[in-house]
Amino acid sequence: MGITIQALEYYLPENKVTNEDLKRNFPDYDFGKFESKVGIKNRYWASKSETALDLAEKACLKLFDKINKEDIEYIIYCTQSPEYILPTTACLLQDRLGLAKSVGAFDFNLGCSGYVYGMSMAKGLIESGQVNSVLLVTAETYSKYLNQNDKSNRAIFGDGASATYLTKGENQGLGQFAFGSDGSGAEKLIIKNGGAKNSCISNPELKTYGSDNHYTDNDLYMNGPEIFNFTSENIPSFTKEVLSKNNLEQSDVDYYIFHQANSFMLEFLRKRIKIDKEKFYVNMEDGGNTVSNTIPIALKRLSEELGNINESKKILIVGFGVGLSWAGGLIEINKNL
Repeated sequence: MGITIQALEYYLPENKVTNEDLKRNFPDYDFGKFESKVGIKNRYWASKSETALDLAEKACLKLFDKINKEDIEYIIYCTQSPEYILPTTACLLQDRLGLAKSVGAFDFNLGCSGYVYGMSMAKGLIESGQVNSVLLVTAETYSKYLNQNDKSNRAIFGDGASATYLTKGENQGLGQFAFGSDGSGAEKLIIKNGGAKNSCISNPELKTYGSDNHYTDNDLYMNGPEIFNFTSENIPSFTKEVLSKNNLEQSDVDYYIFHQANSFMLEFLRKRIKIDKEKFYVNMEDGGNTVSNTIPIALKRLSEELGNINESKKILIVGFGVGLSWAGGLIEINKNL
């Protein structure tokens, strides 16, 4: 028995924010240098009335043009932008999509490694014989967590959603996965207020970090240099671990898709691991860092660029970030998704 990635779609909000738009808010910031180094030209932000669930619904509706939604048996929904603290947003998505009440549904809270974790969980559900098909959804609206005066994070993060449909099949489209976590680094990328430990407060203290960036504990905080250090220390050796787990040499892989954090970090990793440039896929100019959505968006774009695929392509996917958390695995595609 194998598992096939049948179809993949993504959705970006209509509200496009260019570097020129941001420069009007931050006239002293060199967005030309930012664009050449980080590799982001545009990002898309949800409107005030638009939630991650809205984006997820639209991604799924695009997917339904390719698949029969009646065949879906399970929803796995990755988000750190839930509709409510409870109930689980996956149940709300099941209702919105008009799926059968026999469909299983749950959320899991992960960021940049989430898509890879989700793929592994989908594989487990299908291989164990519990279901024949899984709808894996990722959706984030990090823009709602950003302080208006935090130019660095406002330049980096975008919103979006993706929907991937996996089914039991003859060909094995999912290989072996590996994982990692280090909760001691949790405060390197965090929103301190709003959970059970600390409620959001009125008039929180305004704090400063980096090059005159501002935030409060109600907002998202990211220590960029420390996240870079964590990535550079862990991901090169971890990538080799994923290859070994799949009994592959580095040259056996057709393409590598890492979490699209920023171009500078990705180029550093590519050189450190010694991956050929033509095999290392980067596509983040239009969309930016969409957290758990970056890998499926890149996978869809790569599939479109490849067009009609005559033979299956081995793709190594690696996600890393908030948690701290990381995951990697091998997937194969044999058609345009």
